[in-house]
Amino acid sequence: MTVRITWPQALAWRMRRHLLDPISKESVPGVVRRLCGVQTQVASSAELAVRVRRQTSHAGEVGRALAEGRLIKTWAMRGTLHLLTPEDAGTFLSLIAAGRSWERPSWQRYFGVTPAGMERLREVVREALDGAVLSREELVAVVTKAHGLAHVADGLRSGWGTLLKPLAWQGDLCFGPSRGTRVTFTRPSSASPRWAGVPGPDEAAPRAMAAYLRAYGPATYEAFSGWLAFGRRRLRARFAELGDTVTEVDVAGDRAFVLTEDLDELAATRPSSAVRLLPGFDQYVLGPGTGDARVVPSAHRAEVSKQSGWIAPVVVKGGAVCGTWQLDKDKVRVAWFAESGRLPRSALRAEVARLSGILGRDLAIQPEPTQSPTRASLA
Repeated sequence: MTVRITWPQALAWRMRRHLLDPISKESVPGVVRRLCGVQTQVASSAELAVRVRRQTSHAGEVGRALAEGRLIKTWAMRGTLHLLTPEDAGTFLSLIAAGRSWERPSWQRYFGVTPAGMERLREVVREALDGAVLSREELVAVVTKAHGLAHVADGLRSGWGTLLKPLAWQGDLCFGPSRGTRVTFTRPSSASPRWAGVPGPDEAAPRAMAAYLRAYGPATYEAFSGWLAFGRRRLRARFAELGDTVTEVDVAGDRAFVLTEDLDELAATRPSSAVRLLPGFDQYVLGPGTGDARVVPSAHRAEVSKQSGWIAPVVVKGGAVCGTWQLDKDKVRVAWFAESGRLPRSALRAEVARLSGILGRDLAIQPEPTQSPTRASLA
């Protein structure tokens, strides 16, 4: 018999799995592992994403975890920079690499590099980074001296790193310690003695899907596919291979999957009223995707997912995004979606006080006139 649950139950369980209700005592790598990685295009947002999930935290702790090899930084999901644990990184990278996007004709035409050329680039980069840490310019200098690779110099210098991403996905490079404002690259095995390598897709797929369902379940094929950019057709076959380790549930009429071992806990979960201020690019939003209307209301998606891929800081209540927020000097300005009901002033003040402690700044929250018929604000 299919287990039936409500979306408030499902989102409350997800809040718990995201260490948001209750706030956890997890270590920095423990938080990153639970979330299947933390996007770090904006380093300050990534650190805040970790710190808001920990009862006690300190500035710079993510940087220390990177320096100590307890985390690595590399291009991963959706081609963006992520913090990952070195033990788990290869599991996700394996499935991203399995898509072999660099072999598509359109990719080859745009960058002027054939699959054979990419293999040559891979060989040169692996050798250059063996036991070494190189800046981007140092790496470009080595590569362009190699026969047949002089024409890739401009592509390698691009901050988007498109030519280097396939190498990151295959475990050939990751980011090293910065030199001031300059990035560096090294081999993952040099960045961390905990590096577990990149398993084959057959081994990686069940691990990755289980990790995703632990954090983002109940979830669909499409949600996992969109998060990892893994082909839906191949994904259906992979899900079928999981057998009775996953169970289909009915979430208010929606079909989704959870790990069978989590089913009883999910069914017993009660809706949450917890209010949380989450930073921009938070995994709570990125994991299911901004197109998930159960998390981000469709009418307000443009306010959360902005131009140029910018994801706004959000206010979450009971697991649903109910507004956005921003820092303005010593004030926290909250734009509350009127459709989300009455503004939870006391809960917001408590959350701003918690944010003040995390940031080490006295932050104020004061009433302000409503800005539009559909939004209410605090400042």
